[in-house]
Amino acid sequence: MRQLSFEELHPEFGVRIRSVDVGKPLAPDLVAGIRAAVDRYSFVCFPGQTMDDERQLALTRQLGQPEPSHTSVGKVEYFGTIGNVQKDGTVLGNSHKKTVFLTGNNMWHSDASFKPVPAFLSVMCAYETPAEGGITMFVSLRAAYERLSPERKAELEPLIAIHDYVHSRSKVAPDAVSPELAASLPPVRQRLVRTNPATGAKNLFLGSHVREIEGMSVAAGRALIDALTDEAVRPEHIYHHAWQPGDVVLWDNRCLLHAGSGYDADRHRRYMRQTRVSGACSSLDEAA
Repeated sequence: MRQLSFEELHPEFGVRIRSVDVGKPLAPDLVAGIRAAVDRYSFVCFPGQTMDDERQLALTRQLGQPEPSHTSVGKVEYFGTIGNVQKDGTVLGNSHKKTVFLTGNNMWHSDASFKPVPAFLSVMCAYETPAEGGITMFVSLRAAYERLSPERKAELEPLIAIHDYVHSRSKVAPDAVSPELAASLPPVRQRLVRTNPATGAKNLFLGSHVREIEGMSVAAGRALIDALTDEAVRPEHIYHHAWQPGDVVLWDNRCLLHAGSGYDADRHRRYMRQTRVSGACSSLDEAA
């Protein structure tokens, strides 16, 4: 089995891997090594890649089952564009509705946690990146869980959180979610504490899509969610990823939160393409 060489990105999580061309078909042992790196480090960056949509989808399929986009109601679409550059090369400014909608990504979140089967991996390929801004911040909810006292862990272990896409996107604009899209994404129940099936490591499962805690008053649930999130995203726990063209990044949505830092879409171009790998099951069906 090929031995991968890792460069640490943050003391709590994240590595960079060089000398691997992920745009080409990968040998099974290399795929296994990458998946093991995801289980261990949660965030894996491959810099200096030459990619396109076809290669990205092929990579995604090697890592698991591609997840259809939740915003494409009635059709199967695997890609999402992160940025303001459109297919025809035109650029959307700060005031365009699509740009405003994407500011929802500036809240701490886990991709697709609002689905009955939440997403496993996000796969992001960077093509054009702004000269200023556009950094994405990441934190480990595994490290956040490990910092809790045994008593706090026992208190949180049985709790169920309600994840609601409409709840989070309504913070961007009251009409951010169409009635058709809202109907396709009803609120779902997820464990507040998840377990990695490969390693047994536990982590919190939080983010902007969490609306409330089942069985608690709205006020008490929000207080708990906010307190856990605030502690998790303290500055010393954040890894800031400054995107470069050619970056291919995999991150584990089961145990990471991420948030955009914003950029001036009137002055800069940004074009990144995202796919996701589907999760195996509902968090409710995972081993505790």
